[in-house]
Amino acid sequence: MRVRTETLDRFLASVGEVILSSSHLRGTAESSPGTISANLGSGFDRMERVVGDLQRRALSLRTAPLLRVLDTLPRMGRDIARTIGKEVDIELRGAELELDRAILDRLGDPLVHLVRNAVDHGLEMPEVRREAGKPPAGRVVVEARREKDQVLISVEDDGCGIDLDSVKQRAIDAGVLHEDLADELPADEIAALVFRPGVSTATEVSTVSGRGVGMDAVKATVEALGGRVELRSRPGLGTATCLVVPITAAVQRVLLMGIGAGIVAVPIAKVERVVEVEADSIEQAGNEQFCLVDDEPVLVLDLARRIGFSRSGDCGVIPLVLAEVRGERVGLIVEHLSGQQEIYVKPVPELLTSARMLAGLTVLADGTPIFLLDVNQLA
Repeated sequence: MRVRTETLDRFLASVGEVILSSSHLRGTAESSPGTISANLGSGFDRMERVVGDLQRRALSLRTAPLLRVLDTLPRMGRDIARTIGKEVDIELRGAELELDRAILDRLGDPLVHLVRNAVDHGLEMPEVRREAGKPPAGRVVVEARREKDQVLISVEDDGCGIDLDSVKQRAIDAGVLHEDLADELPADEIAALVFRPGVSTATEVSTVSGRGVGMDAVKATVEALGGRVELRSRPGLGTATCLVVPITAAVQRVLLMGIGAGIVAVPIAKVERVVEVEADSIEQAGNEQFCLVDDEPVLVLDLARRIGFSRSGDCGVIPLVLAEVRGERVGLIVEHLSGQQEIYVKPVPELLTSARMLAGLTVLADGTPIFLLDVNQLA
């Protein structure tokens, strides 16, 4: 049976409205002490279980096998290897796992780029592999596995690994890393620099993959989905890049933050921790603000000013939400915190789609509408 995507989207939106309405109904009843009886409370519990089951079944309608974006990778990898005189075997594992189609559609390009990089930059030429005691044909394994409500997709090769000295030097040349601090960075942090714009181990631009282009886009795409990217490399043994993404984009756990009379949310996966700082400890440097956290300077962003909200006023102590924004540790100024919550994310209305920092919206149990922010768009 074929169902139009638009029809399915409208159905899922209606299910989301049921979830929000039931949550609002319980919140309204519980906000009036003495009006909710034991029977009514148990009725709410039963309704939430039924609605929760409806939600899971509805979300399963939007899932599709990961094979949908993986099945072209082996042939693509072999074609690339043949073009540049290499040999490669590409193995797929866990391709039967299912993800939200909205996430699948955005994972295609990052996975293509990772396989291209593995073949072009990671694997050695056949004669070099023989000299190193390796089989002439390189090996790339694309593996997916599920952990709770996340899927881990790794692209691992048995090539030469990342040349950390080369990455370090290119990061210095690109102005990403200060030369005096380069020798103090641990190996994993140096390797992670390949996700910064303009940093690459490629010595020349090829027809397969360009120098310094793409890895930063891979990281940005995955983080926009509420996920993260992990990288590990062993000299002479290979490199593995792991994309950690949620099963569904519709339900996310967020941190609620108060700004003036409004509340906004950010994915909890992007939050490191919350600290309190003195207002006068935040210093101005040109058009930017900085504050020392753990004896390190941290860029400070006034969240209210960034999104056009009016603040209630300044106080002596300011809550600072430490978050990762485009690979940098950044402090977000908020007025108060309203805790964590799992929310059903609805698409932003078409009228607001030009506001790139708005990733979605939802309604709290008390009827308060809130926006989910894409923190990568704040800087």
